[in-house]
This record gives sequence, structure tokens and C-alpha cells, in this order.
Amino acid sequence: MRLPFLSARTRPVVLPRVASLLALAAVFGAMQGCSKDDNTAGTPAKITVPQRGLSPEGIQYDATNQRFIVSSRTQGRIGTVRDDSTYTQLADDARLVSTIGLNLDATRQRLLAAVSDAGANTTRTSAATLRKLAALAIFNPSSGALLRYVDLGALRPTQAHFANDIAVDAVGNIYITDSLSPIIYKVDTQGTPTVFLENAQLSGGTGFGLNGIVYHPDGYLLVAKSNDGTLFKVPLANPTGFAAVASTQSLVGADGLLLLNSNTLLVVAGSQSTVFRMGSSDNWVTTRPTGSFATGAVSPTTITSRNGNEAFVLYPYTATAPRFAITKAVF
Repeated sequence: MRLPFLSARTRPVVLPRVASLLALAAVFGAMQGCSKDDNTAGTPAKITVPQRGLSPEGIQYDATNQRFIVSSRTQGRIGTVRDDSTYTQLADDARLVSTIGLNLDATRQRLLAAVSDAGANTTRTSAATLRKLAALAIFNPSSGALLRYVDLGALRPTQAHFANDIAVDAVGNIYITDSLSPIIYKVDTQGTPTVFLENAQLSGGTGFGLNGIVYHPDGYLLVAKSNDGTLFKVPLANPTGFAAVASTQSLVGADGLLLLNSNTLLVVAGSQSTVFRMGSSDNWVTTRPTGSFATGAVSPTTITSRNGNEAFVLYPYTATAPRFAITKAVF
């Protein structure tokens, strides 16, 4: 918005002092009204969603449509959340027992969802899927139409499974972690699933193992293991050459990951009620904490980027506090 302009040929008019102040107030008030869409000052610090019992595990920010997209562990459906707390169903299918991690691949116009069954959705769980289901569902992010459903658990039919989080590399290959088997799956650009990496070091034992995963533009994955907080670096060209990233910070309970830039990673450690900002100066051979954000006792799960420089963390809450919230993380 422009400020009022007086031509050099225009004779100035002297307003009474009160009128001048009112005029200035109107100008600056109008400027403030324009600021919400022009910068990050207009983004909310916290959005509390009124719907009960959705228990979302994954979140992505859809910049094109100015909304968050969330999954649902207890209902399976995928929905959207506006800044005014409005929740709207986006997608559903009978095979979506529980939707966990999400990845919005905006470049290729697809929304990716990890599908599992830990028994949280009492209306869709079954003996055939309980702790055995690992799948990838691919949707049109605008219409919510299901484009493809890929069975991952069938690659290892005798093992327990829980598809958890998703990353996409530069050419469109998809990588999915399994929390109950020491596996990272790969779904190529043709939709063909394979076991990308399987190793006993990735096991969580009797608890959750692999969880959050992100793609690094230098050609590798960063993957977190929840039970002991290990962060792994997995080269795409040589996955069996993976190595643990040495860290001075305990990341036990590590869940969702967000790579802010090549040297900065946000790690949601749910059991520690903290989001850790981790940095690396040696291409993720080592890492150290550079900041933290305390969430309080709300069991945070994962995190997404908005406007390129803001991070919003998901609070799914619990059975005694069934509404969920999306909160800006400030370090």
C-alpha cells in the first residue's frame, strides 16, 4: 500500500492537529491490515482444532492452498486445517486403517501417506492387518482422489510392520520407514516397491525403531530411530554403507524430522516433550544442538515448514485431551 503523495505543484493544506492524527492512524491501520498476507507476522502462534479423537500423526503445510494437511491414527482419513481452526476431510478409503506420516510432493502434485495398523482405529483394524500392515497411499492433493495404493508389507509377509514416515528424493523416488521391522522401503517413479535397506542395527527391539526420515540434497537420507535416538546417514548410492551420526544430544524418542537447510535439522523428540534444533558443519558425520523448543506434556509427533522459515509442530494430545493443536516452534 502506498502512502498518500503530494505533488510538488500541489499547495499543502494544513489540517487541524486532531484531523491529521486521525488521517495518519487510518493510513497505518490500513497498512497493518495488508500485512497478514505479505509476511509471516500474520501467521498464528497456535491453532487448536475443535474436532475430537482424530489423533493425527503426520502434518504438511500446503502453501498453494494455504492450509495444513493432517493424517489420523484413529480414523484413517486425511483432512485439512485452516488458520481459523476449520477442519475439512480431504481423503478417505476403507484401506486407510491408520494414516501416519505425510509428505506433500508439490512438484509432482501428489500427497503421500504411510498406512499402518497398531489397533488405534477400532472400526477398521482386523487380525489380517494388526501390526502387519505397511502401505503407501498416493493422493491428488487438490481433489483427495486416491491415485495409487502400494502394499509394502507383502515384501516381508512374515514380519511385523508399521509404515511410519516418508521422504522423496530429487527425481521422485519415495522412501518409507518401518518402525516394527528394520527396513526402509523404496517406491520408484513407476510405483514399484522394493526393500531399499534392511539391517538389524535399524531394529527397535520390542519398541519402535525407525521413525522420521528426510532427504538431503547432497544425496543421502537422514533417519531417526526412536527407541535409542540414533540418527543415521544413509547414502542413496550405497545404502548398506549407512552410518550413525555422532551426537552430543540425546534424541531418544525421536519422531518427525524437518530439514530446514543443508546444515540444520529439527528433531521432534516426543518422549522428551522437546523439538531440538541440530546443526552440522561436516556433512552430517556429527551433529550438535543449536537450540530447543519445549512443547509441554502433549506428546508432539512431527513438524512442517511454512513460509520457508517457520516451523509448526503437531500436538496430537491424548485420550484425556482429545483435541489436537498445531503450534509454531520458536527457538
